[in-house]
Amino acid sequence: MGAEVEVVATVPPPRKKRTSTTLLHLLQLDNPDGVFVFAAAAAAAGNKLPPPEPEPEAESLIDKIASCCRVFTFADDDDAAERDAKLERLEEVLAAVRSSGKNQPPGLDHLVMVALVKMLAANLFRTMPPPACCPSVLAEAADEEAPSASLLPSWPHLQAVYDVLLAVIAAADAKALRNHVDRPFLTSLLALFASEDPRERDRLKTAYHQLYAKLTPERAFMRRSMSAALLASVHECGGGVAELLEICGSIINGFAVPLKEEHRGFLLRVLLPLHRARWLHAYHRQLVYCVLQFVHKEPGLAGAVVEGILRRWPVTNCQKEVLLIDELEEIVDALDQRQFDALAAPICSRIARCATSCSSQVAERALYVWNNERFLEMASAGGAIGRILPPFVASVEDNLERHWSKCVQQVTASVKALLLQVAPDLYDRCAADLAASRDEADARAAARDARWRRLEAAADANGLSGS
Repeated sequence: MGAEVEVVATVPPPRKKRTSTTLLHLLQLDNPDGVFVFAAAAAAAGNKLPPPEPEPEAESLIDKIASCCRVFTFADDDDAAERDAKLERLEEVLAAVRSSGKNQPPGLDHLVMVALVKMLAANLFRTMPPPACCPSVLAEAADEEAPSASLLPSWPHLQAVYDVLLAVIAAADAKALRNHVDRPFLTSLLALFASEDPRERDRLKTAYHQLYAKLTPERAFMRRSMSAALLASVHECGGGVAELLEICGSIINGFAVPLKEEHRGFLLRVLLPLHRARWLHAYHRQLVYCVLQFVHKEPGLAGAVVEGILRRWPVTNCQKEVLLIDELEEIVDALDQRQFDALAAPICSRIARCATSCSSQVAERALYVWNNERFLEMASAGGAIGRILPPFVASVEDNLERHWSKCVQQVTASVKALLLQVAPDLYDRCAADLAASRDEADARAAARDARWRRLEAAADANGLSGS
């Protein structure tokens, strides 16, 4: 038998215990006594953790902001020294807010933001007086000039407060603004557009627009709020419509194509009804810009826009007629030939009626449409000249025969010469048709008068025979 081989099993040495790096182990190293109080356990036990203490600089700034919450009436000069002191503190707060925006990372402390929002609300939000121009007064006024601006005596303080607001918007990030600027704050800010001081409305426009740019989740709410304010201005005279429309113009400029149904509804249900207001002249330039933005982005809306303007055409307001003629001309400039051919008949029919207006301003403005090279080019090139010329020929001939203004007659003669160059044969046919229709109308009037005379004679004869 062979020799047996003894197999010896080798036992590995014991592994060195790894040092624990858990949170509990670290706490045991810091506190050998083993007494720990976790935040969750403390909260469950009802022991609330104390709020974080602000930095010494932040605490001093908060005290300074709180001292600016007092609002002065500027009714007398007894508190002039205190007013000057508040203005100095506001300038110091403004410098501190602007410097915080330059820090790395930029931003404002939470407690500072709370104090700033409270101070802004105390100084800005107030009850607005009723507007100086009410619809009844405008309806009875002979002229349509806008009322004179009312300047606030407290503007030095308000200007500094608005500067602080703009600095806060620029320094704070979007998350901080969302946490501190809520919907009631935005609603109260929107109500300030009723201020009669144009300086305040201009600062407010800038602030509200910057808030719209940063508060992305609140954009729909802000658009709805502005729509409600604009619709209210149709029946209630007040300031701020022009500034709100400037904000809307910037917003519309950023709309993506194709437009959403909400955006089309804003055009049809908010912007077009604004043409009905008697004080349209106060914001017409901004309104036209908004409307043209929609037409440029989606030319198919031009038909609805023209229909909405013509449906709200004034009857006795000459100034509004001149403004609407300007707007129709700008819409025509934005159309191509096919779209112009589709809308030429209603547009030119209205302008032709305005050309015979008793107001020389309206008549001249309507006739000057033919000086627009774009309008003349599309009217001559397209197939709509047959629908455009008849109403204009009637207006031209009527002005030359009956209009009281010599200036209107001179402009009408120039337009007639232009139309004879563009379409001489068609103008002659239209003039002949107009003369024939007038002869027929005169014949019908003569026959009607003859019938009345016969009836009167028969009535007199019956009366004499009965007596």
